[in-house]
Amino acid sequence: MFARIILESVRRNPRRKLLASIVLVLATAVAAATLTVALDEGNRLAREFESFGANIEVRPLADTVPLEIGGLDTRPVRRGAYLEEADLSRLKEIFWRNNIEGFAPFLPVPVTIEGRAGPIDTTLLGTWHRHEVALEGGNAFVTGVEATDPWWRVQGRWFADRAGECVVGQRLAERLGLGPGSLPRRVVLRSGSRQVPVQITGIVSTGGSEDDALTGPLELAQELGNLPGKYRSAVVTAWTKPEDAFGREDPKQMTPAEYDRWYCSPYAASIAEQVQQALPGSSARVVRRVEESEGQVLGRVSALFWLITLGALAAAVLGIGAMAASSAIERRSEVALMKALGANSGLLAWFFLAEQLAIALGGGAAGFGLGTLLARELGRLVFGTASTAQPILLPVVLAVAAAVVTAGSLGPLGRMVRLDPAPVLRGE
Repeated sequence: MFARIILESVRRNPRRKLLASIVLVLATAVAAATLTVALDEGNRLAREFESFGANIEVRPLADTVPLEIGGLDTRPVRRGAYLEEADLSRLKEIFWRNNIEGFAPFLPVPVTIEGRAGPIDTTLLGTWHRHEVALEGGNAFVTGVEATDPWWRVQGRWFADRAGECVVGQRLAERLGLGPGSLPRRVVLRSGSRQVPVQITGIVSTGGSEDDALTGPLELAQELGNLPGKYRSAVVTAWTKPEDAFGREDPKQMTPAEYDRWYCSPYAASIAEQVQQALPGSSARVVRRVEESEGQVLGRVSALFWLITLGALAAAVLGIGAMAASSAIERRSEVALMKALGANSGLLAWFFLAEQLAIALGGGAAGFGLGTLLARELGRLVFGTASTAQPILLPVVLAVAAAVVTAGSLGPLGRMVRLDPAPVLRGE
């Protein structure tokens, strides 16, 4: 019976009900579109920030201060502390192991290139390109600079790990008289009494000190530096949550409960601490220029989306409130009669609120569909790629629609339940 009364009430005065539905559809469409884009493009922007490079740097805790001149590490090879290459597999055993998307060790070794251009002193930067790391359970994880520094560009081809090959930095290639057409080129690398023939397979451009050096397999650098199984530093690319005010607090000043919450959140700092705990004798720090840029951009994009959404919903509340007030004035006689027949305030409130919620469900569902289409176009126009539908947002949009009609109806609803039926029935 109650459902029949609600359905019949919705059918009456269809123009006002249609207008209320349109207001809800437009407001929820904006909310659905902005939330869809925020979810989809937030992840996409975070992925794009990975091209800025790794966001965690690992060095030996007892390492000496680096001394670089012209991009060359001038410390003696045996000076400074080193870390164990074998420990790197532990990075895939930490609490946030699934957030570790790549890591690469580095071992700089001063070398002399013996070639057609004569002896040239430079640095061989030993690292991984696409290296397979054995994990527990017989699994393997492929990682290297291809994962941590995808913005490195190579003319020719990358070196093969565990091979006598390397790539040469762009500025060093000019000193050697090398170009893409003169590759591959065989040279001899000498470090102290050790010398190894290698083949230069490509020219790498990074915009950093690597442009003045050779980059090759870690094993090659370990052999020339007589440092088997060692590396000097490493970089880690981790999927992190942009730091908020809580994430920037000093964990040493936190209570045990706050520390557990911080440790179990994928902040770059908390992952860096876990990396440091996993690698004995290491010191891990966050590369702030990457994390701060990501947090600022994502924060501003999210703030803009929330501002648009709240503005649309506020306008919808005002529109629904105006129409609810108009409906309450027109239905004073109906409300007075129901009160005279014994309907209490709770039943009256639920009756009229249920009518509004029925409109909210229909308008919210239609708004979600329209918002999904709008999000596709918005993503294509703003970010260059269409946003994908997020079905998980449907109950959220319906709840938002219900909250909008409830907020807009509270004022008129309060006047209805306080209405004195006697004067209205007398025609006063």
